[in-house]
Amino acid sequence: MPNYIKSTDPFRVPTTDGKLIEEYFGLASSQTDTFSVAHMVAPSGWSEPSQTPEFDEITIMISGKKQISIDGELITLSVGETLKVNKGARVQYANPFEEPAEYWSVCLPAFSPDRVHRNEL
Repeated sequence: MPNYIKSTDPFRVPTTDGKLIEEYFGLASSQTDTFSVAHMVAPSGWSEPSQTPEFDEITIMISGKKQISIDGELITLSVGETLKVNKGARVQYANPFEEPAEYWSVCLPAFSPDRVHRNEL
């Protein structure tokens, strides 16, 4: 058995808000609990409810911009920038800009619906 895992077919997470989520490693794709890695594209005008996750989340911007509210502080993340949000922070992600926001997300431990603790919009 090889000492590696090669991901060639990401799990496409079903969404109803137009956001593309392709998980390459994580609970849904590889049953990996220690971390998750996903490619995402958030369309213009997209936003999600605030959350208080039980995982650290690293965002790596590829194109466009993403607006992030962390414990009430508003941050804009642009191409080439990376941000780590610590677990337990109240965070809300949005794309109020004209162009789609493309980015990679790494969660430690892996993202799961039970760990994200989303609030209502």
